[in-house]
Amino acid sequence: MDKAALRHQLVEQRRNMPDRLQRCDLLQQVMRIWLVDRPDAVIGAYWPIKGEFDPLPILHRWKEDGELLDKPQRRRIGLPVIDKQHKTLSFHIWYPGCPMEEDAYGIPKPKDTEVITPTLLFVPCVGYSAGGYRLGYGGGFYDRTLASLQPKPFTVGLGFTEGYVDDFEPEAHDQPLDAILNDNGVVWPVAGLPSR
Repeated sequence: MDKAALRHQLVEQRRNMPDRLQRCDLLQQVMRIWLVDRPDAVIGAYWPIKGEFDPLPILHRWKEDGELLDKPQRRRIGLPVIDKQHKTLSFHIWYPGCPMEEDAYGIPKPKDTEVITPTLLFVPCVGYSAGGYRLGYGGGFYDRTLASLQPKPFTVGLGFTEGYVDDFEPEAHDQPLDAILNDNGVVWPVAGLPSR
């Protein structure tokens, strides 16, 4: 499998979806429903690039819902900041309007906000497959981060239906996700099968 060619093909498909707004609305609904019974107070996410689904509006609403429900623990959202030396990610508090700056890859990151440890982590998927495996951009940041985080957060991939790769062969370092959501619903774990 030529992963570089597959990545390019999937990103182009994602960028050129004619029904993008409808699919984003569907995935927002799936995500909102999926989050309803989660006990998490600290969620890590990502800043969307290259046509990725944007989870931040739903997470901001989740945070506000927690404030309205008068939850005992304040809900917080974190975005990744790259550790260049270890090639891993740490998560820093994000909120709408917080100071941002670009990282080495030109992706916005929170500037000078508190480091937090998410118990739930939403991960972008260029592609995904059975078993909870994801195809990322090839940098290995999420795999290294997930291998080092203790306790390990519950990980959820977010992608669109077209991102499913039927014949994806995971490598030894690939960390499977606990769940994957797309615009059709929960695609991993398969109903009746445990994720891990």
